Amino acid sequence: MELHIFKDGEALSQAAAEWITGRIGDTLKTNPRFAIALSGGNTPKRLHQLLAHPPFAERIDWSKLHVFWGDERAVPFNDSRNNAKMAYDTLLNFVPVPPAQIHMMRTDIAPAASAAEYERLLHSYFDGSPTSFDLVLLGMGDDGHTLSLFPGMPIVHEEKAWAKAFFLPAQDMYRITLTKTIVNRSAAVAFLTEGTAKAHALKEVLKGAYNPDLYPSQEIKPIGELHWFVDEAAASGLK
Repeated sequence: MELHIFKDGEALSQAAAEWITGRIGDTLKTNPRFAIALSGGNTPKRLHQLLAHPPFAERIDWSKLHVFWGDERAVPFNDSRNNAKMAYDTLLNFVPVPPAQIHMMRTDIAPAASAAEYERLLHSYFDGSPTSFDLVLLGMGDDGHTLSLFPGMPIVHEEKAWAKAFFLPAQDMYRITLTKTIVNRSAAVAFLTEGTAKAHALKEVLKGAYNPDLYPSQEIKPIGELHWFVDEAAASGLK
């Protein structure tokens, strides 16, 4: 695990954009595609905006990107809470990724059917490969959740399925999510975390006792690289 600490959210986003564009370029030197899973939440918005415009946009071969999502709220695409909508509004509407290579988690069908469809898609991409995604971008909630792996929910411990849907009573909605099983096969995972509200959870996830029922982000242990990009506010509990 590598921890990268930056003064503020802007510096964090700039550094993450630099790191991601470099990683995409290096991977595409020897591979025909780059499979990336995007995150929801507020932190990635600035990162997306940076990637969508010069100088970063010109350094990425968008035709070789294959875009996935880590999780989704079961709300219509035009709902402001929809993670895919946020990614289109801040990134995908501005860069030439072939539409056939953008794989949203569908919210126009039943959540369980959407998760099953996404699982079949993932197997079509990654079966027979030693790793899954080239990069998974993740956020972490104030409560230590990541993806839709929320404290105390059985989904945290899913060992077999790659994608699952479940009802989250605290939010009165269904969620569709990748599981740790597929994410932990990734070549790289990068958490983007900022703000003092995340400080306690970050300290517990990185330094505390192993208790994924309280801090599900502890379950993200990829076979490849694990990076945390955090600002000084989020890291304040680590000093």
